[in-house]
Amino acid sequence: MSDEQPTRPVPPPTPPALAGTPNAERYVLEADAMRRRQLRSALLHGSRRTWREHPRTWPAVVIGLVVAAVIVAGLAVAQALDKTVENQEKQKRAQAAVALVRAP
Repeated sequence: MSDEQPTRPVPPPTPPALAGTPNAERYVLEADAMRRRQLRSALLHGSRRTWREHPRTWPAVVIGLVVAAVIVAGLAVAQALDKTVENQEKQKRAQAAVALVRAP
């Protein structure tokens, strides 16, 4: 017996995964496109998986702004109406004062 260890045969190198596939380039391009879509989605939507999982806040924001605008408009109309009534009362008092001054 010798001190040499028995040498094992070296296995042949493994072929690339898509070497026998007929449209290998198409599959590689599709995989790259999918990876890019996933990265873009992750960049745009953060830790969420897709944009569909985000709560839809824009409709609520728009409705809130519309409600606030209606309330402000209602307050403005009410204040203008009060001012108009006040001016009419002032005119009536002024006309009554003029009538009293003119009366002999």
